[in-house]
Amino acid sequence: VILLMFCAGLETDLSELKANGVASFIVAMCGVIVPLAGGFIAYALYFHVDVSSFHGCMKAVFVGTVLTATSVSITVETLRELGHLKGKVGSTILGAAIIDDILGIIALTLITSLADTSVHVATVLIKIVAFFAVAIGCTVVYHVVFTKWRKRDKKDLRRHVIISFVFCLLMAYVAELFGVADITGAFVAGLAISSEKDVKYISNRFETLSYMFLSPVFFASIGLTMNGINMNGKMVLFTVLLLAVAIITKIIGCGLGAKVCKYTNQESLQIAMGMISVSYTHLTLPTT
Repeated sequence: VILLMFCAGLETDLSELKANGVASFIVAMCGVIVPLAGGFIAYALYFHVDVSSFHGCMKAVFVGTVLTATSVSITVETLRELGHLKGKVGSTILGAAIIDDILGIIALTLITSLADTSVHVATVLIKIVAFFAVAIGCTVVYHVVFTKWRKRDKKDLRRHVIISFVFCLLMAYVAELFGVADITGAFVAGLAISSEKDVKYISNRFETLSYMFLSPVFFASIGLTMNGINMNGKMVLFTVLLLAVAIITKIIGCGLGAKVCKYTNQESLQIAMGMISVSYTHLTLPTT
């Protein structure tokens, strides 16, 4: 997944991502609020939760919070397969998916802090801001050092690929240190290199490994995690209900967010559909 997101960063048009940054944020916000409310209502109604009970409400809020996340790795692979990773709609979906996951971390931390006093929301927010500050610093250092080194070594581009991969893994590790998803760090690394002159050569070398080998293994591993799950009829029915709520609320929330940003009906629907990638976390939630 790290390599998949790194490739996505390499193929992303940074200027388009900046141009659609505000729209991505609005879409992500709507894609968090509406599913959160939908998940809360679905759980509360299905299990007849007493809203006056703090413990019951926390369970319902937690289910809603889990639905806020977009499986960005699945979104990226789908867009790549369709050839729509670049462009106005693709950049908006990609940006919104990244922001969506960060907002999901904040929301989950906020909910957890209500039940566990040892978890502090302020600490998480500081770590997220610190990560992006460090990421910007690492990017600047990388460009300064790599530009000088590249001028000395123009013949063997294979070394450029190796250095790029080292930077990708380093950024993924830094992201983990700050409590941010490692795939976010890998995506940032890809964005940092996307403006380099040799980016096409680097991207082609990674694309084969990612597309032909690692991506299929990733998706197969998700399927394998579903084996051996013991669920009764009531939980199976709730899983189906939760899946429907996750899809519908993402379409409504992200679609409305796109319309607010003055996208056309077709573009709004495309963005909404691109944001409904339901990860395996959603499907296995009822068993926890």
